[in-house]
Amino acid sequence: MKKLDKRHRITSGVLFFIYLVLLMYFMFFAESLGRDIVSSEYHYNLVPFKEIARFLTYWRKLGIGAVAANLLGNVAAFVPFGLFLPGLINNRYGYFGMTILSLDMSLLIELSQLISKVGSFDVDDLLLNTIGGLIGYCIFRQIFKNRKGKKTEHGKS
Repeated sequence: MKKLDKRHRITSGVLFFIYLVLLMYFMFFAESLGRDIVSSEYHYNLVPFKEIARFLTYWRKLGIGAVAANLLGNVAAFVPFGLFLPGLINNRYGYFGMTILSLDMSLLIELSQLISKVGSFDVDDLLLNTIGGLIGYCIFRQIFKNRKGKKTEHGKS
């Protein structure tokens, strides 16, 4: 892929910064998500797909809102990561690299929640967040591909 222009990188940087501020707020400080409660004990899940299966099995009891907030919310929370970061770093990493970066960022957040005892460490969140980062990166690639095609079409006119 061609290098991104300076204006695009600056825009990506500003949007990525805003995203990080909002992400930190929702992960650690949002009272509506119960983030104002610091537990005296650690809460964690190290069994892959355990919480995902629990939410899908008991969706009627938990409510569709709780299921969507947990499963889709964890994916959606990382779509901007995969969408804005490549523009900031000039798309240096590709699919594999963005997978690792999304996983690393998610792991950093999950470990921070475990240490601070705000929220809980959940291996399923790592999976869902990483999928969200990859979806965002796919969107970035599609947007960039379409923009490159439009520039080529206008250049021929």
